[in-house]
Amino acid sequence: MHRILFLFVILLFVSCQSKENKAADKEACPADSKTNDDGFKMYQMSEMAVLMEQMYVDNQRLKDRIIKGDTIGKFPQHFERIHQAIMTDGKDRDAFFEDQAQKFIIAQEQIYKDPKNAKAHFNKGVDACIQCHQQKCGGPIPKIKKLYIK
Repeated sequence: MHRILFLFVILLFVSCQSKENKAADKEACPADSKTNDDGFKMYQMSEMAVLMEQMYVDNQRLKDRIIKGDTIGKFPQHFERIHQAIMTDGKDRDAFFEDQAQKFIIAQEQIYKDPKNAKAHFNKGVDACIQCHQQKCGGPIPKIKKLYIK
């Protein structure tokens, strides 16, 4: 009986921590939202947020290919949209953002040009993401750090 109670308390604690972390992530990065007729706020991702989510998924797959030693493939051209995609807050598109975006693109292109050093180039791309997010929108940093190849 004590074990069941103990497990319940642990699950309750973990559940509360998870909700707090998600709330902090949402506060760290404002997003476009709309309120519907019922008064509920509906989250709508910006074009940039959608692109970054896609780049994250693409990089998870790339990471797996690099680790396994598989063929790298071709540079995903949609990554170049980072320079045009509409952001949640247009003020965030400044010289710092453009510089970091360019560092990210260069590192990504190098993976495909120099597959022997793919791991180093990949991690440089992750570095560029984190450096930018430290200044612009910190919420996704823990998720981005999971991309590093150790």
